[in-house]
Amino acid sequence: MNKKYERYIEYIADDLQPPYFFNMKEMYGVSEKEYPLVLSKLFNQPVIIEGRDVYNTNGNEIYQEYSDGFWYKKEYDSNGNEIYYENSTGYWKKYEYDQYGNKIYYENSDGEWYKKKYDIYGNIIYYENSYGEIIDNR
Repeated sequence: MNKKYERYIEYIADDLQPPYFFNMKEMYGVSEKEYPLVLSKLFNQPVIIEGRDVYNTNGNEIYQEYSDGFWYKKEYDSNGNEIYYENSTGYWKKYEYDQYGNKIYYENSDGEWYKKKYDIYGNIIYYENSYGEIIDNR
């Protein structure tokens, strides 16, 4: 890819806002064959596109867009655990995991959250949430 074309793709990826497919076509005139170039740069990783679904090379869905303009995107940690979700309504949620893949923290844009601790056997030994519920089995 020549430098001028590469800068053009980088400019679009840096400027692009969701809904990505709609805006690539309508705002920038990007062709469908250029979608992988732009989205790979945007997500900073190689992508696989199936319709308006975008996947990373591990097969995890990282973005989806509907014809009505609704969209959502997801992020994953190095173990393939979903750590972030956001959609076009402004709703978001995030997660944290321990070294064994147990979900230990959840929070969303509505202010809800919970924390969990597990023993070495994967049993929940502590739970606390935004509603004031606490369960302590330590």
